[in-house]
Amino acid sequence: MFSLQHTTLLLRVFLLVLALENVKGSSSSASNYLIGLGSYDITGPAADVNMMGYANAEQTASGIHFRLRARTFIVAELQGNRVVFVNLDACMASQIVTIKLLERLKVRYGELYTEKNVAISGIHTHAGPGGYLQYVVYIVTSLGFVRQSFDVLVDGIEKSIIQAHENLRPGSVFVNKGELLDAGVNRSPSAYLSNPAEERSKYKFDVDKEMTLIKFEDQEWGAVGSFNWFATHGTSMSRTNSLISGDNKGAAARFMEDWFERHGVVRGFDGLSSNRSGNELMKLAASFQSSQGQIVTRLSSVARRVRNALMKAERPQFVSAFCQSNCGDVSPNVLGAFCIDTGLPCDFNHSTCNGKNELCYGRGPGYPDEFESTRIIGERQFRKAVELFDKATEKLKGKVGSQHAYIDFSSLEVSLPKVGGANEVVKTCPASMGFAFAAGTTDGPGAFDFKQGDDKGNAFWRLVRDSLKAPDQEQVNCQHPKPILLDTGEMKEPYDWAPSILPVQILRIGQLVILSVPGEFTTMAGRRLRDAVKRVLTSGGRKEFDNNVHVVIAGLTNTYSQYVTTFEEYKVQRYEGASTLYGPHTLEAYIQEFKKLATALINGQTVEPGPPPPDLLDKQISLLTPVVLDTTSLGVKFGDVKTDVPPNSSFKRGDIVTATFWSACPRNDLLTEGTFALVEILQNQKTWVPAYDDDDFCLKFKWSRPAKLSPQSHATIEWRIPKTAVSGVYRISHFGASKALFGSIRHFTGSSSAFVVA
Repeated sequence: MFSLQHTTLLLRVFLLVLALENVKGSSSSASNYLIGLGSYDITGPAADVNMMGYANAEQTASGIHFRLRARTFIVAELQGNRVVFVNLDACMASQIVTIKLLERLKVRYGELYTEKNVAISGIHTHAGPGGYLQYVVYIVTSLGFVRQSFDVLVDGIEKSIIQAHENLRPGSVFVNKGELLDAGVNRSPSAYLSNPAEERSKYKFDVDKEMTLIKFEDQEWGAVGSFNWFATHGTSMSRTNSLISGDNKGAAARFMEDWFERHGVVRGFDGLSSNRSGNELMKLAASFQSSQGQIVTRLSSVARRVRNALMKAERPQFVSAFCQSNCGDVSPNVLGAFCIDTGLPCDFNHSTCNGKNELCYGRGPGYPDEFESTRIIGERQFRKAVELFDKATEKLKGKVGSQHAYIDFSSLEVSLPKVGGANEVVKTCPASMGFAFAAGTTDGPGAFDFKQGDDKGNAFWRLVRDSLKAPDQEQVNCQHPKPILLDTGEMKEPYDWAPSILPVQILRIGQLVILSVPGEFTTMAGRRLRDAVKRVLTSGGRKEFDNNVHVVIAGLTNTYSQYVTTFEEYKVQRYEGASTLYGPHTLEAYIQEFKKLATALINGQTVEPGPPPPDLLDKQISLLTPVVLDTTSLGVKFGDVKTDVPPNSSFKRGDIVTATFWSACPRNDLLTEGTFALVEILQNQKTWVPAYDDDDFCLKFKWSRPAKLSPQSHATIEWRIPKTAVSGVYRISHFGASKALFGSIRHFTGSSSAFVVA
């Protein structure tokens, strides 16, 4: 017989079980997806390799400003579909990288991750090593294919996806968007003005100012990352820069990840400055002289990396990505374009100065300091992202899905509506580039006598063109009014110069729809594409989206095919129109094919996969000479200090500290997930702790040879002391790898004398 006490106990147990069930139910409803994030180093060769983006043969890498990364998210239904999005700190995606990455994923995961649900997008930095694309026109200035650039991308993307896959846990995704007004201007306003006035009147600005951000929340750990899409070019760093950099978007990602992790290990110190006078610090620093170079293992560099010390094993790493959108005509050089000889604004229609395009340059907000411009534009994106991140409350709900097709854009029939209700069928063309392509842009002018807005061309350059490949009359008519400078789509020696088959792809996470486009859409071209897809998704009285669908464009995704303008902008033939490869109806072709994908997405239909693109890896040619050997002067070791920090030095925040070391070619080992440069702080009078490395914006690793063919080289490490640096005793260290004549690699390190930050 139960007593009252037993009855009360039973009641309490019943209420506890009921409460636990409610908690379980609420957690399940709160976490409607599985989410996983990953990040991995993709920094390529920091020496000798041409930078990708400006096509400037003289712009070769010679050091690192900060490292490049592949950042990945996976979102999956609890039981069902999943999508993968990879954001690369690279100029663009590459078809051959995508092909080989998908082959690896198939071996590892079977049909779980395929071309249908995996998107790989580039942020469009112009400060990363080139040579990783498979088509000839994109690897001319890099002296052909660069295997090292290619391998580090494929490896890093794969590892970031593996991390994200292994991190899959119940969680939620939130979306938010808002205007960022001061991070981009239109660099081809005369072309934009060619669009119909009625259409332009719908928009406040001649570039898209909206940032769309998604926030990832783990059911247990809370916020674990964010990705956002915003249109502005990765050209804050100029065509003469030689340091590897993620430009403004890479900088923004570094700022946001450090913001979340409370920026660096040095903040955890008890503060050497709080209990030691300046004289005591100077005396302590004087006891640590520069160390001779010494042989170490490769893992020494990885172990000393700052963010290894910051990572907490018990919780997921915070990953933040700043993705590219329809940036085709959007420049981060927001002060405008000016003539470098007179200081006056450039010609409005042609972006020339006294008829010369070479003198017209855009100015960033930190002009004339490109590093400061990169910081400012990156920080503006970062601060808007933090604002959207903190206020993100709209939860993504509903299906996860994807659609994908390969389309031959060299001869695609496109149906265009005519006045009166009839349709007109037009065709795209084999790829070609116009004369204005060679004029470049205000972000990076071209050379010779080319100019933007040229719809005629000239006889001399036609003779040069015809020596390579003269376009036939059908191609000339198809591309009109573009005067063809390079008929790349019909140039096949030694292999294809330009792509013909392109991927188009849609990813869906609830009410967020991502349009993966393999090029750079201009502002108005992107608006037309988004609007066309949105009409399909919300037409026919469908309640699935309740007229609440967020459509974003992910530019430079899965492969690269240059620009896409509107029909009206194409006729103006500025740089973007001249670089619209497949003729005046390229945009209409994209809109047609994306409408098909959108229809299939919402109706659960199957899409014809289309003809696969070629795998040209075995045909690649490389003319980049390998590293033969590294040497030093007699009696000098690799890692020895060549130019030390001045003795008895004391610096303040904002000062620049430098040290130069005897070094070796960085191509010997990329030190992936490691560092070439390190600033260490002294703790407990005896232990050197990593404080800043070559993934920090404030630290630069500069590599040089005394002569072009010299086997000797030096590394100068330059640290601009940030405002957040704590007072204490510091030193600068360098890591590297030398190559002997017969190919053996030996890793080394060395350190400067200690100095004080007061």
